[in-house]
Amino acid sequence: MKFKTVMKYIGNYVRENCERIDENDVRKLLEIMMNTIDQYKKIMIIGAGRSGLIGKAFAMRLMHLGFNVYVIGETITPRINKGDIIIAISGSGSTELVITAAATAKKIGAKIIAITSYPESPLGKIADHIIYVPGRTKVSLEKNFISRQILGLHEPLAPLGTLFEIMTMVFLDSVIVELMNRLGVTEEDMYRRHANIE
Repeated sequence: MKFKTVMKYIGNYVRENCERIDENDVRKLLEIMMNTIDQYKKIMIIGAGRSGLIGKAFAMRLMHLGFNVYVIGETITPRINKGDIIIAISGSGSTELVITAAATAKKIGAKIIAITSYPESPLGKIADHIIYVPGRTKVSLEKNFISRQILGLHEPLAPLGTLFEIMTMVFLDSVIVELMNRLGVTEEDMYRRHANIE
């Protein structure tokens, strides 16, 4: 069974690659987000597939912190206005749904933050601010996962965009801790906003 090997690989990947995330880019992200809470602006999150699930988890924590946050595509998401923030998550930076939503929001005057492994991607080109998160995205030229390992094609053990998604989840959870410190919010404060009818 390979699962422990893969778990160790993923853990090591996160530990080694966190150094590749630029602290200055993160500081700017935090400033942008803090301005939304001070100015009563909205933060809207978008991502497709598993990146969307990571975005929803981040949105929930932002709600616990007191941010005015929504997930694009949900039925209760309001209109976007000038000065609102879009956080667009796409490992490839080429996910059509995410690019279309970000481009539309930018025309309205929203600020676009891209979280991607490809800063030069279509998403990166329309973003006002980019957070580079390392991670393999999509598929290899060699289709068979086991064959890649046997042939010594030393690609990540995790399939598809898993490493990007896990790196992004760890990164965004770490951003939450930074925001907790800046806002002076405790876990008890967050718990008071946590759903009590789930």
